[in-house]
Amino acid sequence: MYKRVILKRGKEESVKRFHPWIFSGAIARADKMEEGDLVTVYTHDGALLGNGHFQIGSIAVRLLTFDDTEIDEQFYVKRLTAAYGLRKALGLMRDDNNAFRLVHGEGDFLPGLVIDIYGHTAVMQAHSPGMHFARNIIAQALTELPGNLVHNVYYKSETTLPYKAQLDPQNDYIVGSYDTDVAIENGLKFHVDWLKGQKTGFFVDQRENRRLLEHYAAGRRVLNMFCYTGGFSFYALRGGATLVHSVDSSAKAISLTNANVALNFPDCDRHKAVAEDAFKYLDEMHKGDYDLIVLDPPAFAKHKSALRNALIGYRKLNAKALEKIETGGILFTFSCSQAVNKEQFRLAVFSAAAQTRRKVRILHQLTQPADHPISIYHPEGEYLKGLVLYVE
Repeated sequence: MYKRVILKRGKEESVKRFHPWIFSGAIARADKMEEGDLVTVYTHDGALLGNGHFQIGSIAVRLLTFDDTEIDEQFYVKRLTAAYGLRKALGLMRDDNNAFRLVHGEGDFLPGLVIDIYGHTAVMQAHSPGMHFARNIIAQALTELPGNLVHNVYYKSETTLPYKAQLDPQNDYIVGSYDTDVAIENGLKFHVDWLKGQKTGFFVDQRENRRLLEHYAAGRRVLNMFCYTGGFSFYALRGGATLVHSVDSSAKAISLTNANVALNFPDCDRHKAVAEDAFKYLDEMHKGDYDLIVLDPPAFAKHKSALRNALIGYRKLNAKALEKIETGGILFTFSCSQAVNKEQFRLAVFSAAAQTRRKVRILHQLTQPADHPISIYHPEGEYLKGLVLYVE
């Protein structure tokens, strides 16, 4: 019997529409409970709504079911097998591709859980105490997936769990051990730093957008700003760019970018990587130095409170790039801030374009790939926004 959570009258409507979050203000009363406890949620008059994980904070419950299904090992096996089936249907498991997202939180009906696959290693991140406590069950379930997919499970949640929960997670292997840090994406090899790198070690969410950039790269001079480990850079090189400059403020990221370029293009003389602040680099470069620019910054707004400053930041960043890009140039510009919606991001870029008074046309409107699915009941899962612009 799970702990009980009773909602206030009228607060069950979003749950009946299968939205998985229950905010603390919607709760009338609850049993005494601790971070990560399994709970059953009821309406004010006793009707069962579902089972989920409790945590202290604004989002008090993340629902895993909308019925009385037990949350046990078989539950996780079933959900992970369904996630695997989708990725199999998407054709992501191939000789030339072994890197993809297996679990995307609410998009795979497992709120609070992210799992990326790199070869035979699964990198797992818990974003809720409940998923933290279930980590060993989940790791075991991963090893039972079809095709002998997962040999190693690395748990990496030191920076993703709520600070107030005081869980003191340790990043470490739950199953297996270090195998190799080289993975393959669309035929290109790259090193993944899941031990100390950002997120799970690589940004698999830009896979399809990188492939699109490759289509436009032939004969162009490319600037990959906020390059991290160089994903867009080595796609541009394969696409036939005459030169590619990778820029990031992190010296470690630049080192990884150089290593990834060397993996795919040994002795390449078309690539240069620079550790420099993005705004400073854009200020100091000359107009026309590049005719293809990528702006893929880290999230400018992790919370709604930072929204205004984030939109100012996107406007300034895009204005600098639009001002400096060569006539006939192409700008790939992104926001991964969940707090910024598509319309707000597009308005910021529109304002930047108007400021430069250049003729700008939208060629593509981009989003996250299909292995980062969005539950139709949870639109907040759409976090990656992108535009491809043609600048005269």
